[in-house]
Amino acid sequence: MELRQLRYFVAIADHGSLSRAALMLHIAQPALTQQLRQLEQELGVQLLHRTAQGVLSTDAGKVFYEHAQAILKQVADARSAVAQSAERPSGSVTLGLPQSISGALALPLLKASRAQYPEITLQLTEELTGNLSDQLKSGRVNLAVLFDDGQLSQFATSPLAEEELHFICHADAAQATAAPAEITLEQALQAALILPGLQHGVRPRIESVARTAGLNVGSVIEINSIAILKSALLADMGATILPSAPVLDELRRGALRARRIHSPAISRTVVLCSSRNIPPTNAAAAIGRLVRQVSEQLCAAGLWPGATPL
Repeated sequence: MELRQLRYFVAIADHGSLSRAALMLHIAQPALTQQLRQLEQELGVQLLHRTAQGVLSTDAGKVFYEHAQAILKQVADARSAVAQSAERPSGSVTLGLPQSISGALALPLLKASRAQYPEITLQLTEELTGNLSDQLKSGRVNLAVLFDDGQLSQFATSPLAEEELHFICHADAAQATAAPAEITLEQALQAALILPGLQHGVRPRIESVARTAGLNVGSVIEINSIAILKSALLADMGATILPSAPVLDELRRGALRARRIHSPAISRTVVLCSSRNIPPTNAAAAIGRLVRQVSEQLCAAGLWPGATPL
């Protein structure tokens, strides 16, 4: 198996066509087809379905595509690491951000990266936390912001902030107009809740704190998208337990209301993670330092609501 075969396969899968991939790669289509056939023979599986409209990945092809992408990225990172200067880091760095964090961190990080490291290409990817963890393991992202749930020992970690979770609902909901401005966890759990699935985001933390307090999380509407979850809140379909950052605009204009939770309060530890097995490039190390710096600045300026720097 050769690197060029991996590169060819990824290009074909990305373009959905042998002819378009051949044009992009500047290779004759018969030669490209031959390389693909040799790769499939070596693996002993069919990677692509040929159709009149183009090509589609088989189940085996979808699995191989993820590995091929990760391998090609690690090779590119290795080349970059050899060529980089510690004083002027350059190259490409991919940073994964959870959906509930990107609203607070993404734009400030991009601005700071362009100002301090103009020779680094910072690529941000927004994903569910469970997906980000898998991508960090495989090397598809260099760094990822995750939440410390006690399952991060496989990564090198650096704490960023402790983020408070609030009870958030439609501004006209009964829970929003009730006094006082705080609510107990038991009361919050009695509401019709809209939460991410068990493997993502705040849900494991909520379940853990509730269990420790002798409380149960009842039936919930599970939505693994911040955008759709916000739409459900605005439609007054229920309430949620989230940090304030992803719904800050809606809170400011009065469409949603947030109440602090007590007895007990709920917070989560936000950490920057990198692989223990893949050495960081100078560029990745520089972006890691920048993430910590920007996080601290946002907390100090009150621009990351409910977050305290660690």
